[in-house]
Amino acid sequence: MIQMYTTPSCGSCRKAKKWFKDREIPFTEKNIFSVKLTRNDIQSILSHTENGVHDIISTRSKVFMENDIDIDSMTMNELYEFIIENPSVLRRPLIVSDENLQIGYNEDDIRVFIPKEIRRLMICMDCKNNEECDVVFDLTEEERKMLLGTNDA
Repeated sequence: MIQMYTTPSCGSCRKAKKWFKDREIPFTEKNIFSVKLTRNDIQSILSHTENGVHDIISTRSKVFMENDIDIDSMTMNELYEFIIENPSVLRRPLIVSDENLQIGYNEDDIRVFIPKEIRRLMICMDCKNNEECDVVFDLTEEERKMLLGTNDA
């Protein structure tokens, strides 16, 4: 299941939610300003990062800039507590699945959340009626709508 960590005033969060809804890809949203993050949330996010906390913290956030914060000197417990108490330091949206983490909204990168079978089909979209493809794809109506990003038949 895809978990999206958002805030109400975040334009990138709205774009990401619309992108998922348009493609009928299910996700669970967690507004980090109204529902406190948990240690498990943070651990799940961090388990997908390449550079740990540096990937998810916005050093331009007000809280970060107003305080002399050195995240490299914090223990993990201090870091968890800091993020839980100051969720505005997180870059947004944070989109997490079992395999992927997307930080922010980027229309090209967000495609990793489209199921692999459908992504494979997208590569063949330039083929004329699949005549030049090695594989002929039979799409269900649901797959076609997901691939094309439409809600109408």
